[in-house]
Amino acid sequence: MTTRFAPAHRREALILDGWAFAPAEMPLDSTWEQVAAEGAATTVPHTWNAVDGQAGGEYRRGRSTYARKIVANAGAAETWIEFEGVNSTALVSMGGRVLRQHDGGYSTFRVNLTDALVDGEGTVIVIVDNAANETVYPQRADFTFYGGIYRDVRLIEVPATHLVLHDDGPGLQVTPALAGDRADVALSARVAGAAEARVRFTIDGEADVTVPVVAGAAEAVLVIDHVRRWHGLRDPHLYTARAEVLVGEEIVDGVELRFGCREFSIDADRGFLLNGEEYPLRGVSRHQDLQGVGNAITEEMKQQDLALIKEIGATTVRLAHYQHDQRFYDLCDEAGLVVWAEIPQITVFLPGAVQNARDQLTELIVQNRHHASIVCWGLSNEITLAGAGEDVQAAHHDLNDLAHELDGTRPTVMANLFLLETDHPLVTLPDVMSYNLYFGWYVGEAPDNDTWLDDFHTANPTTPIGLSEYGADANPLYQSANPTKGDYTETYQALYHEHMVEMIEARPWLWATHVWNLADFGSAGRDEGGATGRNQKGLVSFDRTLKKDAFYVYKAAWSTEPFVHVAGRRRPDRAEANTEVVVYSNQREVTLEVDGKVHGVATGDRVFRFDVPITGEHRITARADGVSDTIEVRKVESVPEAQVMPTTTIANWFDDADLPAPEGYFSIRDSLGDIKQTEAGAQLLATVMEAMATSRGEVGRGVEIPPAMQAIVDRMSVEKLLSQAGSVPPEQVAALNAQLNLIAK
Repeated sequence: MTTRFAPAHRREALILDGWAFAPAEMPLDSTWEQVAAEGAATTVPHTWNAVDGQAGGEYRRGRSTYARKIVANAGAAETWIEFEGVNSTALVSMGGRVLRQHDGGYSTFRVNLTDALVDGEGTVIVIVDNAANETVYPQRADFTFYGGIYRDVRLIEVPATHLVLHDDGPGLQVTPALAGDRADVALSARVAGAAEARVRFTIDGEADVTVPVVAGAAEAVLVIDHVRRWHGLRDPHLYTARAEVLVGEEIVDGVELRFGCREFSIDADRGFLLNGEEYPLRGVSRHQDLQGVGNAITEEMKQQDLALIKEIGATTVRLAHYQHDQRFYDLCDEAGLVVWAEIPQITVFLPGAVQNARDQLTELIVQNRHHASIVCWGLSNEITLAGAGEDVQAAHHDLNDLAHELDGTRPTVMANLFLLETDHPLVTLPDVMSYNLYFGWYVGEAPDNDTWLDDFHTANPTTPIGLSEYGADANPLYQSANPTKGDYTETYQALYHEHMVEMIEARPWLWATHVWNLADFGSAGRDEGGATGRNQKGLVSFDRTLKKDAFYVYKAAWSTEPFVHVAGRRRPDRAEANTEVVVYSNQREVTLEVDGKVHGVATGDRVFRFDVPITGEHRITARADGVSDTIEVRKVESVPEAQVMPTTTIANWFDDADLPAPEGYFSIRDSLGDIKQTEAGAQLLATVMEAMATSRGEVGRGVEIPPAMQAIVDRMSVEKLLSQAGSVPPEQVAALNAQLNLIAK
């Protein structure tokens, strides 16, 4: 956390109300300034894409204008305005004069208004642009690029002698180094103003030293004896460092930061070690948006996400795919959550944005390196979708060097596309790496994750590997007694994650694993699974009101507070005579009651299954060590159509369809590998694969499948591939089968 004091000399105030807004670029003239001067109803944080950015299809990407009258306090030597997040390019002006352009929608930046004010007043105009371009990341990704001034704005007034907030950082750098029970804490600050200024550094108000400012900088090392280490969830202890700027004996400016003292390492066999102890990093990834709100979230919403992460017992969170609100890093510090922080260099490399990636990485590190929770700097995510040539590698080498220059205490990391060959130079370029694997959803089956990771670990025994993304979409409206991959049911998602938890537990050498994703999130280009404009891989719903059954799979695996959860509560109508009742719990024994009578007792770990005959309406209760949960089910002749996704119906149609399969000729029940052995078959499948690659929007275009991945795909039948796609009409399936029937084996 960053705080400033000495209120007699430095003033800070949130300026969230009184903004004028126009959904277009407005001229920088007196008319627009007058609108702002008269005050307006718009408040920030604000985004203009809260609705259309989540509706599916196109959403408005372009320029909008914000304006607000600024009145500075008399006596301030300099007046700045601070924006914590404006997406994605901001052009800040006053009095017709452009003061700063900031490119990048997720970091803090400040603008000096002093020389543009007239008699201490002026109207600040901010033209915000989230239009597509080739120079600012991100441009192509599986999430919505909400436009707006969507985080807090502050007015900051400082005296003539003050801390310099270089790279829009906090003004104080804190770097602890541990040796046994002692910590040597290096502190540094830059100061502008009086040549005779000094800086007094303190830690927790006790250890202190006062040093002169030399060439605009002050540096010192303070010692903490018998240091109390920041140790994750068990003891997230934080110290407070303070820098006070003195002119004579008067404090004229100051800043304080909280930091933690900890050591960590990443081992290819033991995984992540915190303060010398094995500390498995098992958690989730998080996007910052919320249904109906977009990215302009409140403090309560941030606290809600933190509470959900803590509830499942996660030890880590990947804050993807960009710099998150400074406040959320604070919350992770306080809670003891280990954080993966990264920049939005994602999906497709942009040659024109090489400098922008450097700028965004610089801001991420300088503004956040004091956070004890952060253990790595992410350089990119799935950046090789459209290729990984020499320009991509050169840019990443440069970023890797920059990260080490700015912070020599943390490793760099990349999240690799699961299509990237494991012997590619990018894999070993950063200090550590992880892969995004989606076997069991986009391709292959869930056990293919086990095989892939084992093969990598065997072939590369000294290289740490993590699982940076994995998941399956689920729309809670869709349920099934017989879930299958690609059906978007809550049931399949839970089954998939049951497997993944077991797989991960058996491989402690995975240095970090992150479920994709904590919650459903906005992705305007998606239209699948019965919902438009969102990715549904979350363990909880987009509005955070519904915890999917998969949420409890992880709570059973990681949490310590006793609980029991009966899955399938959104499947009350059941056509089967005997239904499977699945219970998740972190207790070792579960008792199941049906209509008040004990039906069975099961012992085990995490997942408990019971076979229950049903004839009418039943009340089913699970009990374990003083906790209980209840659902109600009823026997019906047929399941309501509302519980079955239309694409699921199409997928199930394959099972009963009487599609021709003439002897000696191919059909959809043959494998891709066999069909590709013929020239005609290979040409036909190439057309099918291209169509499927682009079925999920722009992210799928231009994908190249490497040999290792292709081998997995080739083992699949065309039938299974089409079932996975989900949105292929029966008529097209029949037509494809007819074309295959013409190709001799």
